[in-house]
Amino acid sequence: MDARDEIIAELRATVAQHQETIERLVKRVAQLEAQLGQNSSNSGKPPSSDTPEQRNKRPKPKASGKRRGGQPGHKGHRRELLPPEQVTATENHFPAECDGCGHKLAPKPCADPLRHQVTEFPVATPEVTEHRLHEGTCDECGHVTRARLPAGVPLGMCGPRLIALIGLLTGPNRLSRRQAVTLLSEVLGIRLSLGTLSESEERLSDALAVPVEKALDHACQERVKHVDATGWSLASGARTIWTIATAVVTVFAITLDGSRDHLRELLAATRGILVSDRAPQFGFWAMHMRQICWAHLLRKFLAFSEDQNLEVAKLGEHLLLFAHELFHQWHRVRDGTLSRAAFRRESMVLRTCVENLLQRGVDLCLPGVSGSCTNILKHRQALWTFIDKTGIEPTNNHAERELRAFVLWRKASFGSQSERGCRFAERIMTVAHTLRKQRRNVLDFLTAAVEAHLQHQPAPSLLPSPP
Repeated sequence: MDARDEIIAELRATVAQHQETIERLVKRVAQLEAQLGQNSSNSGKPPSSDTPEQRNKRPKPKASGKRRGGQPGHKGHRRELLPPEQVTATENHFPAECDGCGHKLAPKPCADPLRHQVTEFPVATPEVTEHRLHEGTCDECGHVTRARLPAGVPLGMCGPRLIALIGLLTGPNRLSRRQAVTLLSEVLGIRLSLGTLSESEERLSDALAVPVEKALDHACQERVKHVDATGWSLASGARTIWTIATAVVTVFAITLDGSRDHLRELLAATRGILVSDRAPQFGFWAMHMRQICWAHLLRKFLAFSEDQNLEVAKLGEHLLLFAHELFHQWHRVRDGTLSRAAFRRESMVLRTCVENLLQRGVDLCLPGVSGSCTNILKHRQALWTFIDKTGIEPTNNHAERELRAFVLWRKASFGSQSERGCRFAERIMTVAHTLRKQRRNVLDFLTAAVEAHLQHQPAPSLLPSPP
């Protein structure tokens, strides 16, 4: 081989190397462009992550042509007057003179006066009980004995109801500890230090441990449970917070990470129907006892429809068309305008069409598209559970709505600073979400739990009383 052939060989090797680099960069650019095109409507990203430009591109709802406000025939919602037994003061007012002729009128009660009620917030005065522990000297041995605090009296300065209020402020209502201290001082006249407030959270958390544990056991035994997770922070480390939401309870648990092992340990018994997304952590659950969230699938299909590849875009449009028809029929079942038997019959065609389209996506052998279609088809058994079995929703919106409060808490507080803080967060939110789901008073429950804990009595239950 002469010098010219060597130069040509080197140039060909260089061209091949450059071609390989170009192909790799083209793929990378395509990936980055796809990421730039992602928003809350075509991916799992939350709406808060959308840029102003993406928010402006959201489809505007179509104008209905109706005027703003209540529509004709709509039953108005008015403030209900409190019954007389709940009125703390009554003032009677009489007209002084006739509006017609100006003649003076004698005060005379009428049978049906117009009632107008004004509610005022009373000036709060803290109730402070001073416990004086006296000493007594024994006449026999001379030993001095000091009296002990009675059962139920806390060692700290906060009583059960104040401890419950602190947990309600810093937990479900997401006030910072400094804000809670300020509010208690300015509104209730109760001055606390940040340390005292933190100790009260710990006492409340200990009082809620048993009720929350029993609520978790109940959730694991339920026929249908919605499960989802999001990130949480512990000091400078990452954690995962899970929610298990059922018809009557919602349980939160903060784990070391979002791995399958931690989820499996949390759920304990793998029974019932699990509604979730397609995350691999749920792979230990029997596929025929799962329901995959169709809201996630809709976003994936929308991403397909916005792809620059015309074949992929057409595939996404067809998938969206059948998915929307499926939801239309499901809404009719839910509203009672379509029987479940008819729904099963009509959905058979939709099932076949959707699965055929997904198989077409697999056959395209395109990165990012074929893999997603393959993964969805692996969950084929879990796509249609809500059609075949009653009491199941096609989406996991239930769990996602429950987690939203924790996401807002995380953004405001940046998570917890200790394991103790994690336990308080998961327990107080479990109690608040569960009780509000059952329309029970949260403050009363928290107070009763603290009182029971102080008196070494069984804690109240988060489970609804049997009818």
